[in-house]
Amino acid sequence: MAKTKTTFYCQSCGANATKWIGKCPSCNEWNTYVEEVVPTGTDHNKWKSAATKETKAAKPRLITEIELESSPRIILPDEELNRVLGGGLVPGSLTLLGGEPGIGKSTLLLQLAVRLKNKKILYISGEESEQQVRMRAERIGKLESNCYILTETSTQNIFRQIEELKPEFVIVDSIQTLYSSVYESAPGTVSQIRGCAGELLRYSKETATPVLMIGHITKDGSIAGPKVLEHMVDTVLQFEGDRHHIYRIVRAVKNRFGSTAELGIYEMQGAGLTEVANPSQLLLSQRDAQLSGTAIACTLEGARPILIETQALVSTAVYGTPQRTTTGFDMRRLHILLAVLEKRCGFRLGTKDVFLNIAGGIRVEDPAIDLAVICSILSSSEDLSIDPMICFAGEVGLTGEIRPVNRIETRIKEAARLGFKKIFVSRYNLQGLDLKSEKTIEVIGVGKVEEVLQALFA
Repeated sequence: MAKTKTTFYCQSCGANATKWIGKCPSCNEWNTYVEEVVPTGTDHNKWKSAATKETKAAKPRLITEIELESSPRIILPDEELNRVLGGGLVPGSLTLLGGEPGIGKSTLLLQLAVRLKNKKILYISGEESEQQVRMRAERIGKLESNCYILTETSTQNIFRQIEELKPEFVIVDSIQTLYSSVYESAPGTVSQIRGCAGELLRYSKETATPVLMIGHITKDGSIAGPKVLEHMVDTVLQFEGDRHHIYRIVRAVKNRFGSTAELGIYEMQGAGLTEVANPSQLLLSQRDAQLSGTAIACTLEGARPILIETQALVSTAVYGTPQRTTTGFDMRRLHILLAVLEKRCGFRLGTKDVFLNIAGGIRVEDPAIDLAVICSILSSSEDLSIDPMICFAGEVGLTGEIRPVNRIETRIKEAARLGFKKIFVSRYNLQGLDLKSEKTIEVIGVGKVEEVLQALFA
């Protein structure tokens, strides 16, 4: 029997202490320390393969003497997920997928399991029964894959089934529901999450089997459990979006095998998540008549250029204090842009309500949409429409200047591909820019906000 001891763990950040304390010194949260019983001796119940028991102690080797083994990535039947992972799933990798409840995490991994052919897949569900998983799988698509369903939460029983089945791909839904009998605490606690993730990590590395785990998040949006969970895994994917909108975004927060600049976009439908190959056409609303208060911005999400629609509504404040409301845009950034319009351009918006919305329900943090935001606000304030064939890509400074943005060539090419006739960019972006190949779009360089307003509204 392994010896045990009592330790107090913070359920917010995973810090430990020998006694209970009210305020955590690590994350400054109150009343988060919970007493847990953890083993101090040798654990004989964790995952141990036959090869591990016979392996001798490792010795240091010169880095030039280490031979590289070429292990090709596993190409998934999901181009968006392949892009985010850096070209496919690496054998022996441990991936964590987190997101809001009901955002579609289980749907994404289940449709990946039922569509991945020529691979023996084990889908471990600790939250749903076999019948519930089968019902959701039938809604997603055809059941032609070699996918096995296991409804179990004990890691000892899970690894016993894994040794018998020998799967080539393992999906865990979710890590917070698993528990090990070695730890006497309840599932979802710090010691259980750390211990179960450690067992899955050893199994993944020793057998070169990729493991995908679903993780819950806290109310502030971070992965639930100790921070060491994100350090242990190879890749952390964040599933974002509003449950009330149809679009979902998968972005890599951490990726040891690729870039974290890529993202995947999905559309939630009745048959599951559908990949969005051209998100610009979906995020731009189709209008028959020109309306005021809208402007098209060319932004970058990761390494992918996307054209989005910024919608603004400016009206006279009925109550004493004017309202400022944003959806998908930083509220503090809006206050800065409104101050620039008042101070540098002479527009009096202090007594008006300003409502700003990024169409499609996505959140954008690229400063290149500043120019489109300003134009949409003034378009609504003056009730003058902007030509729908014009788009914008520029950051607005505090002095009213239009600052250059990165990867302007990619933005211009995307706008030209979608049929836009003009694009307003910073004058400083035109230095050294070759525009001979772009004959279908007119690139207009501006240095001040006043120049853009003069060109649009005269």
